[in-house]
Amino acid sequence: MSVGTLSEAATSNRDLEAFWMPFTANRQFKADPRMLVGANGVHYRSDDDRDILDGTSGLWCCNAGHGYKEIADAVHEQLMSLDYAPSFQMGHPIAFKFAERLKTIAPAGFDHVFFTGSGSESVDTALKIALAYHRARGEGTRTRLIGRERGYHGVGFGGISVGGIVNNRRHFGSLLTGVDHLPHTHNLERNAHSRGQPEWGAHLADDLERIAALHGAETIAAVIVEPVAGSTGVLVPPKGYLQRLREICDRHGILLIFDEVITGFGRLGAPFASQFFGVTPDLFTTAKGLTNGVLPMGAVFAQNQIHDAFMGGPDNTIELFHGYTYSGHPVACAAGLATLEIYERGDLLTRASRLAPLWEEAIHGLKGERNVVDIRNIGLIAGIELAARNGSPGARGYDVFTACYRAGALIRVTGDIVALSPPLTFEEADIEKLVGILGEAIERTE
Repeated sequence: MSVGTLSEAATSNRDLEAFWMPFTANRQFKADPRMLVGANGVHYRSDDDRDILDGTSGLWCCNAGHGYKEIADAVHEQLMSLDYAPSFQMGHPIAFKFAERLKTIAPAGFDHVFFTGSGSESVDTALKIALAYHRARGEGTRTRLIGRERGYHGVGFGGISVGGIVNNRRHFGSLLTGVDHLPHTHNLERNAHSRGQPEWGAHLADDLERIAALHGAETIAAVIVEPVAGSTGVLVPPKGYLQRLREICDRHGILLIFDEVITGFGRLGAPFASQFFGVTPDLFTTAKGLTNGVLPMGAVFAQNQIHDAFMGGPDNTIELFHGYTYSGHPVACAAGLATLEIYERGDLLTRASRLAPLWEEAIHGLKGERNVVDIRNIGLIAGIELAARNGSPGARGYDVFTACYRAGALIRVTGDIVALSPPLTFEEADIEKLVGILGEAIERTE
């Protein structure tokens, strides 16, 4: 079937109805669908035969852009030799090869990787490892988990429990018990239009001391935060904030988990945000850029002492009663290995550090556009916050989103915040085009 036939078949109301779309106003979308039918380089192709500049790396995941033959070839070759094999009490070579390769770009001391199928699974895995780690060490009282307001940690029950985006939580009951939340770090009055890390707000990490005093530090297993909060609208950590979190966790024997599903694989200009900020967590989660978005996969990286705490007892006992059918899926591993080769060949894991000054200047050039109340950036990420319309929060952001799409650019909005995270292969002309389209859309939107 040709691409044209596919796009025509997919636009009848009958054919659209069966797919219950995620995080989408389904009725609104199906009344006026936006269909992508191809992708190459830094562009998508729409069903009406237009190039759409990818300002979001798909969904924060296609860090190297689109259309790599070597990834497709690696996937095909793996499918033809070993399409699936279990990882429970069995192994297959490519999973071990991929884990070993990932170890070479991780921070020192992270020599062990637990594979999952997504970012949500990675988060739930990290939380379970943290709880089981304390029990393995004889500190079974440590069962409490601490997240952060406005945090996003996927959509599993563990992730939405420690997450702090209200609409992701409010419809699903009481969630996990024994969870508390740090305050978020967003403050328009003090930090609006910051370039990079804002000066104000490191002290907000000290609220962990209050939580420890309230519940008893001996009851807290782990704190989980995104180094840069992405899905809530790009909240950049204040200078010194992550360092203070690390110090407080160390003081009270609490594990620190970084959710690097978005920041991992070069988004800030280093392989991982922990390297960029110089703050080492005990565990960190990944997904998205792990396979350049080509196949679903996630991974949790564990410091050696975390892993080693499980390795006592008889050799024939299962150390961690956890895993997934698709943990270390051979085809996803093949895609991941090919992706790492592309990252290395193009020096993409550090390229954002070179693009960041151009990106920052271009993004902050939108200051002064009507209804723009804040601009924030770090690495190759940016958030542009728009004033909400009275009585219609999110409406202005949605109108800017659709105006950009009509003009040839894909952006992401969360409420009235525009979030940008283009492929690491962007050039200066691509940055100028994206920001130009966005600026015009903002200017024309009432």
